[in-house]
Amino acid sequence: MTDRSTPDAEPTPAPAASPPPPSGRWSRRVFGPFSLGHIVALVGTLAGVMALLLLLTTPISSPVATDAPRPGASFYVIGERTEGLAIGQIAPELVGDEDGQAIALVDLDGMPVRLADLRGQPVWVNFWASWCPPCQQETPVLRAMDERYREDGLAIVAVSVQEASPEDVRRYVETYGLGFRVGFDATSAVFRAWRGYGLPTHYLIDPEGVIQAVHYGPVNERSAEILLATIMPPAPTGTPEATDTPPLGPPGGTDASPTSTPVAPATSPPGPSAVPAATPSHGPGG
Repeated sequence: MTDRSTPDAEPTPAPAASPPPPSGRWSRRVFGPFSLGHIVALVGTLAGVMALLLLLTTPISSPVATDAPRPGASFYVIGERTEGLAIGQIAPELVGDEDGQAIALVDLDGMPVRLADLRGQPVWVNFWASWCPPCQQETPVLRAMDERYREDGLAIVAVSVQEASPEDVRRYVETYGLGFRVGFDATSAVFRAWRGYGLPTHYLIDPEGVIQAVHYGPVNERSAEILLATIMPPAPTGTPEATDTPPLGPPGGTDASPTSTPVAPATSPPGPSAVPAATPSHGPGG
């Protein structure tokens, strides 16, 4: 009988054993299953992430240093510089615009304040605020000028700007015994209409309603007399010479109003008073 059995298959060779892992110090386990190489790689990754975060959060350039305001000695800027009203122009009425609606200036009692009612008198319009340090400095000067020239027809109109309420302004007025008219420009609409950009700002207007002088920054008695000479009749002989008035300290409990954000920090006045010479001159940019 023929033997048809399948010949035995050749045995499959066993796979070669993998070489043992190197026993260098980087592969040596130092913490559980982690080797020194794993720990070094982790530390390197964390360092890279921290460096990237530092790069992303560092400003491209350092901010430019600015001068701090000098209370009582500077022009307090509260808006972008504009082309002011020019000397020789008819002063506009004390009316502004807010969202297309005309806003007329009122005093602390809500009564209208109109330049038309003051035509025929020399008028001094002063834009100011009770929280403004340079405005506080010149308060006794304005009070002295009012008392000195009121009987000669001078009308001072102090327009308060960016105040929280008429009551805040009234407290300031009563504290320092101010006798001139004080307007409350609640929305700063009148201030903008008169192209103001800082406090205090002064306009000297003659009896015909023409702007004769413009001054930016606080006044003292000497500069106030010079400004008034442009709109007042000559003083009679024998008038006592003006003397400097002691500066007024900040009123108790009044400081920078939260409603006031300076577009910029306080700067020095842009130049000397705009007092006319032999030829017509103009205010800043005018």
